[in-house]
Amino acid sequence: QVQLVESGGGVVQPGGSLRLSCAASGSGFRINAMGWYRQVPGKERDLVARIASGGSTNYGDAAKGRFTISRDNAKNTVYLQMNSLKPEDTAVYYCKVDGRVLTTMAVFISWGQGTQVTVSS
Repeated sequence: QVQLVESGGGVVQPGGSLRLSCAASGSGFRINAMGWYRQVPGKERDLVARIASGGSTNYGDAAKGRFTISRDNAKNTVYLQMNSLKPEDTAVYYCKVDGRVLTTMAVFISWGQGTQVTVSS
């Protein structure tokens, strides 16, 4: 079973920066894509950024030009560097990982518990 632990959320002023981390732990799996999504109350969970196993990335419109996703495959960890933060970036940010179980090749999808990011003066 894959477990995800997120860190790095908090309160920041507009224009500030935060770096989120999400580490996957467990054994017997191979990770493919890793990504970040965010959700505000009453709305759907939206893509922030996603990075494939080979390093290709895609970003949601709100993140383009301000956020950067990266990953450390040796540590099974994905990062989200968020710069020039705006009040509308306030949300709960969730890490998502998908991959395959090595023994069965079954696909798995795991979500982190979420970390709150608040942008406010």
